[in-house]
Amino acid sequence: MADSVTVEAPAKINVGLSVFPRRADGYHDIEGIFTTISLHDSLSVSIIGGKGRECEVDCPSLLLPKKNTFTEAYKAFCVLTGIESSVRVSVDKQIPSGGGLGGGSSDAASFIQSIDSLFGTRLTADQLYGLALSVGSDVPFFMHALLEAGAGHPYAAYVTGRGEQVACLPPKQKLAVRLFLPGVPVSTREAYTWLDDAVSLGKVRHNAFSGKDAWKVEWEKEPGDWRFVNDFTVPVSARHEEIARAVCAMKEAGASFADMSGSGSTVFGVFSG
Repeated sequence: MADSVTVEAPAKINVGLSVFPRRADGYHDIEGIFTTISLHDSLSVSIIGGKGRECEVDCPSLLLPKKNTFTEAYKAFCVLTGIESSVRVSVDKQIPSGGGLGGGSSDAASFIQSIDSLFGTRLTADQLYGLALSVGSDVPFFMHALLEAGAGHPYAAYVTGRGEQVACLPPKQKLAVRLFLPGVPVSTREAYTWLDDAVSLGKVRHNAFSGKDAWKVEWEKEPGDWRFVNDFTVPVSARHEEIARAVCAMKEAGASFADMSGSGSTVFGVFSG
């Protein structure tokens, strides 16, 4: 059994995202399409032995809090499996933080799969999905990508619930995507607050279609014909005009489709390959 592994954790973009009113538990239901892109973080995970269930995290380019997605994932993993050893994870961050590209969530999914492999715990898919959801709402999508497509392969899905309901869609094999980070990191908490305010004022327009079949039909069109909308774009752009300007710039540069990804602030453009 190996005592270390190095893996890649891909970023994602949301090509369309509807966000519904806050639930009684504080979460929001969503509906949309997520797809992985080639941008990725690299993780090196190793067992360091000894008891204590410690998770040491080395991430030179980003100051992480003591309690983070890695430590929370490892804590949940140890409770589930009974593992008593400690691990170390070194992270080469390429996915910008606060950009709506799911870097932290992707890192968590790849980390969970890595420690399952290193310790030989052979968790079932349902157990892995359960661990993923316990860490964050976007983590199940990345776990599905790992289990259904495999590391390094494109993966797209129709995602609903709070992010835990993931239905695979045919990936776009030649989706040429360019990214622009306006330099205004947006916290997910802030974005949801702004969105809730905008909804109460009737300033948000959801996608004109609903249900997996309708989203799949739209996804299968050429990007220039997409009618996808990201509910976060209007309220977040109202606070950060740089985002709206970046979307316009992408279109002026020849993008077939452009929008903000997730809760922001990264803007993406889809270009003909």
